[in-house]
Amino acid sequence: MELGLISLLPPLLAIFLAIFSRQVYLSLAAGLWLGYSILSGGNPAAGLRETVDALVSVLGSAGDARVVIFTLVVGALIAVMEKGNGVKGFIDWVEHKRWVNSEKSCQWLAWLLGLVIFIESNITMLVAGAVSRPLFDRFKVSREKLAYIVDSTSAPVCILIPLNAWGAFNVGLLQNLGDTSALQTFINAIAYNFYAYGAVLLVAVSIFFGFDFASMRKAQRRTQDGQVLWPGATPLVEPEVLAAAEEGPRPRARNMVIPIVAMIMMMPLGLYITGDGDLSAGSGSTSILWASLFGVAVAWIMLLTQRAMSLNDLMRHSLQGAGGLLPVALVLVLALALGDLTDSMGTGAYVAGAVGDFLPRPALLPVIFLVAGAMSFSIGSSWGTFAIMVPIAVPMAVALELPVAPFLAAVLSGGIFGDHASPISDTTVVASMASATDHIDHVRTQMPYALFMGGLSALAFFVVGLSL
Repeated sequence: MELGLISLLPPLLAIFLAIFSRQVYLSLAAGLWLGYSILSGGNPAAGLRETVDALVSVLGSAGDARVVIFTLVVGALIAVMEKGNGVKGFIDWVEHKRWVNSEKSCQWLAWLLGLVIFIESNITMLVAGAVSRPLFDRFKVSREKLAYIVDSTSAPVCILIPLNAWGAFNVGLLQNLGDTSALQTFINAIAYNFYAYGAVLLVAVSIFFGFDFASMRKAQRRTQDGQVLWPGATPLVEPEVLAAAEEGPRPRARNMVIPIVAMIMMMPLGLYITGDGDLSAGSGSTSILWASLFGVAVAWIMLLTQRAMSLNDLMRHSLQGAGGLLPVALVLVLALALGDLTDSMGTGAYVAGAVGDFLPRPALLPVIFLVAGAMSFSIGSSWGTFAIMVPIAVPMAVALELPVAPFLAAVLSGGIFGDHASPISDTTVVASMASATDHIDHVRTQMPYALFMGGLSALAFFVVGLSL
């Protein structure tokens, strides 16, 4: 069905409400209700009934259900690694090795941890922050710099990896749009994810050459003068990444490292099995789910053989961890349902025709990037931005007979850009918590880096658009 201009109303309502209410869940639900009310002839009661049925239908799809379950399993894995003192053991191991002995080396450690722990953005920041914060204080590097480093190597790195909740979420969105090779499409888009690459690279350049923008430079001078925080600053409460060592199992680095490595190694094996020997033909959603379950199983077996936890403890912690990611699963279900709705209403095809007639092709990608960035900044959620923009941008590319990967990458880059700069983003808040710094100080010192790289990314998308 193609409804023309009316087909824009559901996503526009979701955007408007998300910006002004900052409630992504209710905004997506309201967009669904309006859309199905329109499809039901303007009957809001029938629209509500169809909305509920649409949400149920999402879980009726095997591929969608796998992605939702994967999200919960990742929560269980994080909790088991934390409660099993695997993260604490890793921290102790790094400190014992004394690999960090200078101002630059402690910054490189935080940067490298962000690269290698890519399963979930929050655990990336919490681990990197917990390991690096005492070292930053010891070598008089500002906590604002630590917050910037862990923030720039969490979501930007996670969005480049198919094997995590970020990849699964977007693969699920693509599958819901009818993309039969969704995983390959996501992989193809990685090459165009300019903001993610740029954010990570800019941190490395800043560390290597020792330069900082004005506000960060002032924070660094303050720290070298012996002031950890600005006078009157209020650091967010430091999170307890792990239970106290005396209250939990003996800290062992392998209790974190081995399950993560097992999970990573299981992913290509799953693709090989489900693709009958062809990795590119494998099922991404199935492989991701298998890998996460295998990681949890390995973690359970290790803790049981060490007699560090009982089955009851493992089950309790796993369920608590899964419950912690229920909000992510809810966003996923709502996002998949909204994708179904916009596809039914022909929203992407209409936007493609309207924008295609209005904008020159070289401007399409930078405009999509900037719109996604503004939306993510306003609502503080890159995932909410993906949920709204992917079902619009991908069908637009298909309707214009253009490659999908750059359009997908423009949405993903824009979502990360806005999220990175937003003071209400959960990742920005967690970065402040992990670094024990004042949240506003973190936002103020990180903003110039984000804007600088956002401008370069928009330019890069314009250059790519010239070849469309």
